[in-house]
Amino acid sequence: MTCAGEEATVVGSAAGLDGRDTVFSQYREHGVLVWRGFTFDDFANQLYGNRLEPGQGRQMPIHYGSKNLNYQTVSSPLATQLPHAAGAAYAMKLDKSGTVAAAYFGEGAASEGDFHAAINFAATLGAPCLFICRNNGYAISTPANEQYKGDGIACRGAAYGVPAIRVDGGDARAVYCATREARAIALQQECPVLIEAMSYRSGHHSTSDDSSRYRTRDEMTAWRARDPVVRFRNWLVFNDWWDEAREQALRQETRKQVIEALERASHVSKPPVSALFKDVYAEMPWHLKEQLQDTLDVVRRHSHLCPPDMPVH
Repeated sequence: MTCAGEEATVVGSAAGLDGRDTVFSQYREHGVLVWRGFTFDDFANQLYGNRLEPGQGRQMPIHYGSKNLNYQTVSSPLATQLPHAAGAAYAMKLDKSGTVAAAYFGEGAASEGDFHAAINFAATLGAPCLFICRNNGYAISTPANEQYKGDGIACRGAAYGVPAIRVDGGDARAVYCATREARAIALQQECPVLIEAMSYRSGHHSTSDDSSRYRTRDEMTAWRARDPVVRFRNWLVFNDWWDEAREQALRQETRKQVIEALERASHVSKPPVSALFKDVYAEMPWHLKEQLQDTLDVVRRHSHLCPPDMPVH
């Protein structure tokens, strides 16, 4: 999955947070991780599910996470991260940590029950949680005008007694300022804040999607003319802080680094079979030990069932 068209929403909000704040993401928040220091090697190792990846290959690709960067692992089901964020924010309040939880989601996920439960819990508990909605116009293939009849997502804040703001999600500086202010309000007033960033998903929903089946070429062309990366670059150029030569050099070097990271990750072996049974209990209980031994016996008898670079122990 990509975040084409939503880069300003993601990176602008990341810049407005404190590195100690805990992030509960959906699928398109790669920019938050990059901002916090997640490397191309970290991304590549997760995608390959190799032994250098903290999840030890037990998550689907793009389900990134980093304990060191306060970034909770991505969860596949829509909106499940929202109640988690509300609970974490309440814990932060009780600990007087001076931090917030930041929960990202799309306008489609706002139709899930978890959204309503999470924002209501956060409101009644006075939890410092930022609910950051990327309203990109489409919930997979469902356009916003078929997703809800109300005026977007920000207006729902009033129903729950939650401060809310709508911001141009294509303007990185606007998103940054909105996030900074929202974070300050959440901590000072001990309350959640809802941010609706109006953006547009320029790319397909995923590599298995063909968005031309549910939106017109003219629509996509019109929005791409407002590409947030181009807007920010033009602002930098206007201020003589950037130029075309540095732009091309950066793109070429970045592409080279990504390809090299993927190449390195592809040569790293998989975690051992035993990794499937670890990291749940401090000490593995008897029934898991039995299951592990049974699994190893099966793999040794039927080696074709196991990837050739996965150690059998």
